[in-house]
Formats: sequence, structure tokens, C-alpha cells
Amino acid sequence: MTICAYATFAEPHGDDERDLVLAAWREAGIEGRVERWDDPAVDWRSYDAVVVRSVWDYILRREEFLAWARGVESVTRLLNPYAVLESNTDKTYLRDLGVPTVPTHWSSQDLPDWPEYVVKPTVSGGARDTTRTADRAEAARLAAALEAKGHTPMVQPYLDMVESEGETSLLYFNGRLSHAVRRNPMLVPGMTIDDNARAQLRTPAPDQVELAEKVLTAVPHVLLYARVDLVRLSDGTPAVIELELTEPYLFLGHEPSAAASFAKALTELL
Repeated sequence: MTICAYATFAEPHGDDERDLVLAAWREAGIEGRVERWDDPAVDWRSYDAVVVRSVWDYILRREEFLAWARGVESVTRLLNPYAVLESNTDKTYLRDLGVPTVPTHWSSQDLPDWPEYVVKPTVSGGARDTTRTADRAEAARLAAALEAKGHTPMVQPYLDMVESEGETSLLYFNGRLSHAVRRNPMLVPGMTIDDNARAQLRTPAPDQVELAEKVLTAVPHVLLYARVDLVRLSDGTPAVIELELTEPYLFLGHEPSAAASFAKALTELL
């Protein structure tokens, strides 16, 4: 039987997709074993593949995580590949996508005049160290504080339409669209990360699918999984807010066939 590692972190209790994945892998003839990515006792070469999943603490020690990924890829198949993880774990990748993205200012100086600002570091996840403010001087101060800590800041306009239309996340497994969801905004007072996970299935519009697939076609690596997060700008144009290729929540519980599609994609790549 094929044996694959499900790479997670030291507090996997927050990962409510793990059991869905492992059950689907079993149905597909894959034995899945849960392993903490930073456990020095694990023999990664004993696995046919290591699938990166809920490694959600990498944002606190990105260089250590990337060194681990590089080492794993030297002894077995890593999905997604190291080169993808290296570029995708720093959101400066948005500058090079070549498609419409949410307008972003990359320093604390000369901030654009926007009604509201969202400030965060380029290495972040789950809205960690992310602040929404209508005060331009406060936004500049927050960005400068990130720079003082050695981080690159991202300053973006807050887009009101995320509260009405929400974000659209399109989920792809081995290049095929599996499903899409409407995600709740995370920077609304009272909203939590758990609320964000309680999304609703959504049929993406043709222009959203076109943009997502244009982005993925430009990635020069095979991707087991990909999540393309889109919003609409004020003129209605779809734009990428994030391209999640490292450890995205996959909303597997929202689409009955999603876990099986994920397992099928893995078998195709082994």
C-alpha cells in the first residue's frame, strides 16, 4: 500500500479536515499517517510522499519551515513542491502574478489616500498581525512598526464589497476545479476565524474561473492543491487577494465529493 505523511503542526486539534482526508485516502488505497512537520524523530524517507497540510505555525519560523521542506524533498516527494512553498510563503509573490490583484502598497511611506486601510506583514496567515483602520497616520505607523521588526508590510484598501459579496475561494486539485465557496470577511467587528471557516458553496462566475485558471497556468510546477481567493474591485473586476499554495483550508466539508477528489488527485501524482 502507498503510505503518505499528512504534515501538520504541534496543535492539530484545530484541523477539522484531517479525518476527512485520511478517510478518503484509505478509500483510494493510500495509508495516511499524521506527522508533525518539525518532529526530528520522523523518517521522511520512509514515505512515498509528504503532503503539506495544517502547518499553520510556519509563519512564526518560516526559514526553519523552508529548510525542513527542502530536506524532505531531497528524500521523497513533497506536495506541494519546495519551490512553490518558498515563493508562496511570502505574499510579495502578488507583485509578480501578472493579473489584477488588490491594490497593495509595500512600505510605510507615501501611503495612498484610501477611505480605510488594511495593514499586515507579508508573512502571515489567519489575519494574524492584521489591522483595519480608517486613520492614514495610524496605518503608516503600523507599517513602520512592521518594518522596524524586519518585516515587509502590505498596506491595502479595505474593500466594502467583501461584506456584501464576500470573498470567493476556488479550490483546485491537480489542476481541476473541485468547488468554490463564499467566505465571510475576517475584519468585521465580531467576526472570528471560525466564522470564516463557515463558508457557503458558491458557483463562481465565468470571469472568476478565467482569472483563477490564468493564475494557476502561470505556476511552473505541478500542484496537488491550490486555493485562489478572489474579490471584486469597485468597478466589478475580479482580483486576486491571495493565491494559497502552502497550507490552505480546503473547505472539504462543504462539497460532498471534495475529499474524494483530493484523494484522486494525490493518486494521480504518485
